[in-house]
Amino acid sequence: MQSGALSFLPLAEVPEVEPGADLAGLLRQALTATGEALADGDVVVVAQKIVSKSENRYVELASVEPRPEALDLARLCGKDPRVVELVLRESSEVLRVAPNVLIVRHRLGFVVANAAIDQSNLPGGAGRALLLPTDPDASAAGLRQALAQAAGANVAVLISDSFGRPWRLGVTGVCVGCAGLDALADARGTADRNGRPLQVTQIAVADQLCAAATLVGGEAAEGTPLVLVRGVSRNYLSVSRPASVLLRPREQDLFR
Repeated sequence: MQSGALSFLPLAEVPEVEPGADLAGLLRQALTATGEALADGDVVVVAQKIVSKSENRYVELASVEPRPEALDLARLCGKDPRVVELVLRESSEVLRVAPNVLIVRHRLGFVVANAAIDQSNLPGGAGRALLLPTDPDASAAGLRQALAQAAGANVAVLISDSFGRPWRLGVTGVCVGCAGLDALADARGTADRNGRPLQVTQIAVADQLCAAATLVGGEAAEGTPLVLVRGVSRNYLSVSRPASVLLRPREQDLFR
């Protein structure tokens, strides 16, 4: 997919990722298969799922003992009590409960359904669940460093997941981990075309890139968890700020 100078290249033929896998090596292999190599200014968007798999963030549901609160919530939302227990362990606050709905504030600050716990496309079937990385920003930084050492290129790394949004149907790619790019570019104080200073404009650069990359890579059985992005403005690459800066502080959350 190409838009002007901005291009998105999905990298196929990525094997099933096992715990302890070398993601930097898998990325370089996928690039070689397409005849590409990393260059300065590239942005690599990595699906959260393969990061979590490589970090062995699996939980066997048979090992989970739901607490009474999890049993109560499971009756209200109709979900597996063991999964609800994992949601509680991964969350700092339960925000909304309804049939088939469990919205929480994840311990990392994300407001998301089911604490972003996933059971799709997992080896071993329905008896296990996959959690978010312990620290996605650190995971992105580690992968960026590994790529720099292996390929000698100054690249940015984004870790993408799929979240729903208030008032809008469907899921979209969002950034949960970022290194080497300004996740939230602040345009406040700059002038519009008429010379009027912008008052509130902050650009969720990392989220926009992850949304586009998710559209290219797919959401289901496509098997393309890596997308190479080229042509990102150097203005966004000159500053590195983590995905955590995208989180609205609780005191500014008017919709709780």
